[in-house]
Amino acid sequence: MSDDSAIAIDDLVQPFQIEGLGIRGRIVRLGPLVDRVLKAHAYPEPVSRLLGEALALTAMIGTALKFEGRFILQTQSKGPVGMLVADFQSPGSVRGYAQVDEERLAAALAGGLTSPADLMGDGYLALTIDQGPDMERYQGIVSLHPEGLSHSAHEYFASSEQVATRIRLAAGPYYHREERGTEKNWRAGAIMIQHIARDGGLTGHRETEDEGPYTEEEENWNRASILLDTVEDHELLDPGLEPNRLLYRLFHEDGVRAYEPSPIEFSCRCSRERMTSVLRSFGSHEIDEMVQDGVITATCEFCSEVYVFEPGDLKEGLN
Repeated sequence: MSDDSAIAIDDLVQPFQIEGLGIRGRIVRLGPLVDRVLKAHAYPEPVSRLLGEALALTAMIGTALKFEGRFILQTQSKGPVGMLVADFQSPGSVRGYAQVDEERLAAALAGGLTSPADLMGDGYLALTIDQGPDMERYQGIVSLHPEGLSHSAHEYFASSEQVATRIRLAAGPYYHREERGTEKNWRAGAIMIQHIARDGGLTGHRETEDEGPYTEEEENWNRASILLDTVEDHELLDPGLEPNRLLYRLFHEDGVRAYEPSPIEFSCRCSRERMTSVLRSFGSHEIDEMVQDGVITATCEFCSEVYVFEPGDLKEGLN
């Protein structure tokens, strides 16, 4: 792979293969997409970082699926950020939101408690694959790791997929000068490597040589993991650094090959018709209790679109 190749660098997933080490991987770069999601919700910065990482991880795993369907990442926990949801719909649309306890979150931030462990606390990460109504859903669940989503994902791949996997996630604001002053835009990025043993099975998870000398495949995995650990957050977020250049820096000595990237876009499946159907699932009495100032207002949690309904319109056809 040449180090002077140039491709689009935003809102994409870039697959690659390290041919000399038997490693496959993916790079995610999210710019306008994640900026739109996070600005629409206007969460405090530590929460935006968590959701940005969740969106990058979801895009990375979702684009690896070989079928039409959905991939849903969801956390459920006891901390101020009680839930993160990121939703991927093939071939390449993503949306997401966070559910927070505003009073507990304000207290945590005032006390300088901003780590994933502080904000999410004890809980679990659920990864769900939905291939449609004719197929059974698959769901893998692991405990939330105090160090964050990347460590939780490692546990998922080790226990559910039995594939040696290493992931780096990053999300944060990017400041740049515009004519009207300094502009703040959100960005998110991720990189993942996976090692598939030639004879099948899980490799790359031994910490010592107590079980005997490392095999060549394990040595290759250790080398790739060490190189991945040199990736800095700014390299995953910098809009001026092409994914190919990062791959070249990391793995050019081992023969890295980049494949055609998959574009990712924001898309929400909410609509007035869908919201009407949800509200009509409630009874007439419940609908009356939702009325404020003569109307019912419903907001999509994913995109923050606001829908306003007349109570009588929702009650048409109800018993």
